[in-house]
Amino acid sequence: MSASPISSSLSVVHPITLSHGLNAQVWDTEGRSYIDFVGGIGVLNLGHCNPQVVSAITEQAGRLTHSTFNAVPHQGYRELMDALAAFVPVSYPLAGMLTNSGAEAAENALKVVRAATGRTVVIAFDGGFHGRTLATLNLNGKVAPYKQKVGVLPGPVYHVPYPSADTGVSADEAFKAIERLFSVEVDVNDVACFIIEPVQGEGGFLALDAEFAKRLRRWCDEHGVLLMLDEIQSGFGRTGQRFAFTRLGIEPDLLLLGKSIAGGLPLGAVVGRAELLGALPKGGLGGTYSGNPIACAAALASLRQMTDANLATWGEAQEQALLRRYEQWRAKGLSPYLGRLTGVGAMRGIELVTRDGQPGSAQLAELLEAARAKGLLLMPSGKNRHIVRLLAPLTIEPALFEQGLDIIEDCLANLG
Repeated sequence: MSASPISSSLSVVHPITLSHGLNAQVWDTEGRSYIDFVGGIGVLNLGHCNPQVVSAITEQAGRLTHSTFNAVPHQGYRELMDALAAFVPVSYPLAGMLTNSGAEAAENALKVVRAATGRTVVIAFDGGFHGRTLATLNLNGKVAPYKQKVGVLPGPVYHVPYPSADTGVSADEAFKAIERLFSVEVDVNDVACFIIEPVQGEGGFLALDAEFAKRLRRWCDEHGVLLMLDEIQSGFGRTGQRFAFTRLGIEPDLLLLGKSIAGGLPLGAVVGRAELLGALPKGGLGGTYSGNPIACAAALASLRQMTDANLATWGEAQEQALLRRYEQWRAKGLSPYLGRLTGVGAMRGIELVTRDGQPGSAQLAELLEAARAKGLLLMPSGKNRHIVRLLAPLTIEPALFEQGLDIIEDCLANLG
């Protein structure tokens, strides 16, 4: 048998091959069915093959499959940007551009902040994840495997601790680290922006400290530094609200979007203050496939379903079901390996620990395999791959969500 032509540098969490899916269920090529708590890693907040998204894709494919906006504009791009301007809850005039992915949104945002500020230094946070492209690699607050063997990365980028109840780092401690950075490492007048996730995704569903967020917003305003929020994973209803930053009581200068923006089609965006998005010269932003008409149609169909009422209803139902079950597990001492419940709202992670309180990486690996054998797909996260991030579609049927939690409970009870 010949070797696969797929690069061996791509890792696979679950060694199965999917053939089709519907809402929160998928089937593999062997005919086995699974409850999907992976959701394309946060891409399918509205589930697999959402009927309204599929209908919009099908209709658009019969009208116009592609036109590059910066060559010949198309209607879908304009309509989607209008919809995003109405959907993103900020008080200022908003502008932006569509991209192919969240990482591409981050790359373009870096160009924007350089042009707007005349500065180059970026401050990011430990445990953060912003993409796999060369510039975004340096923003990530984790070396393995992303930064290994690729040499010197674009910069300058500096990292500070991520303040969160989930990390045990307080707002004061994080600001002391920032003060040290500007005392020892870099001139504050060279700093273009901070980039931060309101809830870390890859980092383990860790929720940002609200006090720190407000202090950082004030600090940025005082020093002429831009605040860039990455809501690629936490956005579009993942926490039960449109975006997680509203929980923090702040507004970003720039906002990175992706994943569940388009119901499974490749699309992202960078949006923010209109004056910032006009800082580059004509032609400084753009891309051949960015804002493809079919992806735009899918995004518009997704946004129409993401009403505040729907997001609140879906998010609260999922959050309350998980909190209830987790408290039951803790109360009855289900497993010595059961750690904290991380995150906020419906964006939650289950931490696994060893008997002596260390990250339970081996236990998580065992849980993933055992759950898959019982028909549930789970996704790891955290620096040590010891936190299960729960990414079931927000539209999952309640009984099916409970069934997935039943499987987790059974697997936890039998770990080790």
